[in-house]
Amino acid sequence: MHLPRHFQESRVEVMHGLIREHPLGLLVTLGSEGLNGNHIPIEVDPDPAPFGTLRAHVARANPVWRDHATDVEALVVFQGPAGYVTPSWYPTKQESGKVVPTYNYAVVHAYGPMRIVEDAAWLRSLVGRLTDRFEATRDEPWRVTDAPADYIDAQLRAIVGIEIPITRLLGKWKMSQNRPEADRASVERALIASGDPDAAALVRAMQQSRES
Repeated sequence: MHLPRHFQESRVEVMHGLIREHPLGLLVTLGSEGLNGNHIPIEVDPDPAPFGTLRAHVARANPVWRDHATDVEALVVFQGPAGYVTPSWYPTKQESGKVVPTYNYAVVHAYGPMRIVEDAAWLRSLVGRLTDRFEATRDEPWRVTDAPADYIDAQLRAIVGIEIPITRLLGKWKMSQNRPEADRASVERALIASGDPDAAALVRAMQQSRES
């Protein structure tokens, strides 16, 4: 990933925060037929320091757990808030006209060796945590124990766990840091006024990037 210094986000807690808010990761591996991409919900554990560990599961029928190069690190991409920025929002447009369109976004790239886990207790614990995490906002959260035990056992036999100890963690917050302060402030105001439901998250990310 091209990572100009002014777009770099190096705070581990901020990158972990994006992963937790946007847990659907793109797992990229190298297999016998070339690059392979799988979109899967992933949890991040802050331990061990400094970068933590990613955990997920895939269907046993998915060949990725058998067919991946063990001597090449896996890459997991997490996409955060994003949005188009028109040059019409920049005060600089009125001053010089020297502006172009762009796209603001936040992404995290996590690298590490992929370990396969088939232990039933490990898988049950992971599935339970993921379920509780995604059901937490519901008035009546569904629990794994709501389903018949033999059914859950059969479902667990149909999945395989993935664990990736993170060796490299890269964050890119492209949030108009290369623009004058007046342009950045104007973009934030325009995003809020746009009424786009994703705009608030993008504005928060822009403000967060000011603190880095």
